[in-house]
Amino acid sequence: MSQSSKSQYTIGVDIGGTKVLGGIVDRDGVIVHTSRKDTPREGGSKLVDTIADVIEELLHYAKNQNIEIPAIGICTAGVISQDRRTVSYAPNIAGWWEPFDLVAALSPRISVPMYVENDANAAIWGEYKFGAAQGKENVVLLTIGTGLGGGIIVDGHIVRGAHGGGAEIGHTNLVYEGHLCGCGGRGCFESYGSGTALLRHAREAISASPELSRNLLSRGNGTIDGLLGKHLMEAAQEGDRVALAAFNTTGQWIGLGIASLVALLDPECFIIGGGVIDAGEIILKPIRESAQRNMPFSGRVTVPSIIPATLGNDAGLVGAADLAR
Repeated sequence: MSQSSKSQYTIGVDIGGTKVLGGIVDRDGVIVHTSRKDTPREGGSKLVDTIADVIEELLHYAKNQNIEIPAIGICTAGVISQDRRTVSYAPNIAGWWEPFDLVAALSPRISVPMYVENDANAAIWGEYKFGAAQGKENVVLLTIGTGLGGGIIVDGHIVRGAHGGGAEIGHTNLVYEGHLCGCGGRGCFESYGSGTALLRHAREAISASPELSRNLLSRGNGTIDGLLGKHLMEAAQEGDRVALAAFNTTGQWIGLGIASLVALLDPECFIIGGGVIDAGEIILKPIRESAQRNMPFSGRVTVPSIIPATLGNDAGLVGAADLAR
């Protein structure tokens, strides 16, 4: 391997709620090797050790393959400070409630330069460089999983805001004094258009129509509380009316949020990612219909395309690796 080809690789690490996934990524966004470990529930120093273990494993592989790693990009949910090393606020990670310098915590074990990025920012950068948003300069990403993350690119640049907290789309307000959100606010987009909201919509539909819900409930343990996202997805794909209604309700809310974002940003397209996108047109169709119906200026503005992400769960890892270059 030539010296010029050795320097084309960086490492990306995506810190998720269930796993820490790392990979060696080349300049074309191709992952050449990965390492994965479960995310420790206790978070804190245990999570730091897990991240370091993943990175060290990748660095060891790179050394054996004569691959030079000049930088490492790490992405995680939460507000990331402008210095790209401190997690200012990460409400869903145990032990990281206060500003936490992740780079400093990892430095005793990792000597390669490291940079930290918000996971949705990393994901949209991955899609922008190598996925669904290639060739577009103004795009918005909605990652719909347990919560609702957002990433924004304007004129080819990630929107981070003055303090690193920009593009928190899931915590814009849709409903005055609405459902309580994990961020402490009420009526957030996330409370109506996330995977968690999808399950709530399904449970509300079950309560309203128990006779129609027998098929759906039979997929879990027979109770509303036993209903999981995977059961809802399977039932919807098989045409279950209650499951389809829950997806439709969720899609309607997402479309409403998108219509408001059009008035603010006028992007070329919206990219929908996260686990819910596995439902395909079951969720995309009501999103598009709602966005069209709620679009500002009575149809006199261009309706952006609404398309699925293409990098899947690798978007954050790939984006973080590229942003570290």
